[in-house]
Amino acid sequence: MGVQGKKRKAFAGTDFVASVDPTPDVADYRSITDVPLGEFDAALCCIPDDPKIEILSYLLSNGKHVLVEKPLWAADDSDIERLESLARTNGAVLYTAYNHRFEPHFVRMRDLIASGELGDIYRCRMFYGNGTARLVRNSEWRDQGSGVLHDLGSHLLDTAAFWFGATCDDFNIVFSNCFENRAPDHVVFGSVDHKPQLEFEMTLLQWRNHFTCDILAENGTAHIESLCKWGPSTFTKRTRVLPSGRPPEEQVTLIQEDPTWAMEYDHFKALCQQGAVTDLKGDVRLNRLLRRLGENAVAASLS
Repeated sequence: MGVQGKKRKAFAGTDFVASVDPTPDVADYRSITDVPLGEFDAALCCIPDDPKIEILSYLLSNGKHVLVEKPLWAADDSDIERLESLARTNGAVLYTAYNHRFEPHFVRMRDLIASGELGDIYRCRMFYGNGTARLVRNSEWRDQGSGVLHDLGSHLLDTAAFWFGATCDDFNIVFSNCFENRAPDHVVFGSVDHKPQLEFEMTLLQWRNHFTCDILAENGTAHIESLCKWGPSTFTKRTRVLPSGRPPEEQVTLIQEDPTWAMEYDHFKALCQQGAVTDLKGDVRLNRLLRRLGENAVAASLS
């Protein structure tokens, strides 16, 4: 029942049955095993990485649908494969939550790329920054491991997969540092062999939260500036002029509440109602990639 748990509860609305948290006096139950199995159908697991496998295994073994906050992390890829098997055997849905997939401009970018209008796409660069370095440092469990890479990098990798399909695994750390935190709080990594080339930068040191994306392509460029939750959020498409010149542009600016949480909850609920088959191949690939990049980011920050 941390920040994410409170958000998920709010958007579950009248579907909400009970809350679970080991901290005294903040929830209805202290352990998931204390909740009578007959009282609920699904769980929204807003939990740290370490207990994920154990808690999800318990829920799936009992046929409960699960939404788990990203990333679906495990020390061994076989643990995630076992979760997939449990979900399928017991007719349960296991869904890893990446709410940015429901960001209006992310959907707009996906549709533009799929249309082929941009032609050959050369390069995609994304920057994701927030100013939570001090909050993370003061957390009992967040300031460890690969830090910002694990937290925000997982979003960027999932976004690339959302836009371009399965991405390659040849990413390498370009820069990693621990400016204020024990774990890396500013990381840059990328892939030059992937088409398009991908470069991602993430930080906890951007005191005004911000997101940007720039896609460079044969027939023009496309850009996202900020997210709805930090608004205003702007999408810009520019059409190339040959041989050169100022390109005409189309621009859409949104000033609205963040719609992603409600849309993702509705999506998860629909998956449960449809009896969707759980497929975690993407989670296995992402887990393997994050684990390797995390080890390299920590090593680079110490060198």
